[in-house]
Amino acid sequence: MFRARCILGSAAWRLHNSCSLVIHPSSRMCAAPHSVAAVCQVTCTPDKQANFSACERLVEEAKERGASMVFLPEGFDYIGSSREETLSLSESLTGETISRYAQLARKLLVWLSLGGFHERGHDWERDRRIYNTHIIMNDKGDIVSVYRKSHLFDVELPGKGVSLKESGFTIPGPSLVSPVQTPIGKVGLGICYDLRFPESSLALRRHGADILTYPSAFTVATGAAHWEVLLRARAIETQCFVLAAAQVGRHHEKRSSHGHALAVDPWGQVLGDCGGESPGLVLVQMDLDQVGSTRRNMPVQQHHRDPGFYLSLEDA
Repeated sequence: MFRARCILGSAAWRLHNSCSLVIHPSSRMCAAPHSVAAVCQVTCTPDKQANFSACERLVEEAKERGASMVFLPEGFDYIGSSREETLSLSESLTGETISRYAQLARKLLVWLSLGGFHERGHDWERDRRIYNTHIIMNDKGDIVSVYRKSHLFDVELPGKGVSLKESGFTIPGPSLVSPVQTPIGKVGLGICYDLRFPESSLALRRHGADILTYPSAFTVATGAAHWEVLLRARAIETQCFVLAAAQVGRHHEKRSSHGHALAVDPWGQVLGDCGGESPGLVLVQMDLDQVGSTRRNMPVQQHHRDPGFYLSLEDA
């Protein structure tokens, strides 16, 4: 079972469902046709075939329920139990895993956000290092955007049982990438730990993003403390929708994830929450008119001072 939390206009309610939930806009909204997004939650392991089967079922269900774009989390391909296993299972963008997702996109005529693929680095034969890569794939199976995670999770929290050093085997991405036009709107790409760096989200907003997405595998400890509040903050400060697919539950004996895949609107309200127990998805009917009206009514971006103003403390 997973829990979805929905806010429709001024009325809030909770629902328990064994599968998924369609979130309808209030009567005053007028979403464009074919603008349903599916935000997924899975429990991936080192078993790549089992992971693909689980994600395939979610993508098929999302398509059956009207989604035109499906968001999968960081580590959708696998979550390894050691550095050695993580590296040995990695592939290139032309490998079997991405080829299978391309076939799935073509078969179902659905766009995919594949958020956190273990991509072998450009100098793999020499240094055995990888990128953490977010891929946007269109309904023809073509890769239309590739973003490589730029902020790596090197964190030691002894009191909370968190010890990860992503930079030990991962290359930081060289840059942000421009938001990409999709059937649900213009999507700006991040991955997991990038969520903690508002400079990135604001840059994507300035370059036209309507939607920000943060596919993630948040730890249980950091997720319980920070996950929802960070996602809502990114939505509020950019006045974008925020869609965050997530890993949930126990991946192997060394690692578990917080779950709670979320969809947040430009006002910062949580539209859907997959809960913290099991795989599932939420379906959200996107309303880009809400992005425009929120920005008109509270024109935060127009109130920004020139960049030099924010550097004035450093000069002083």
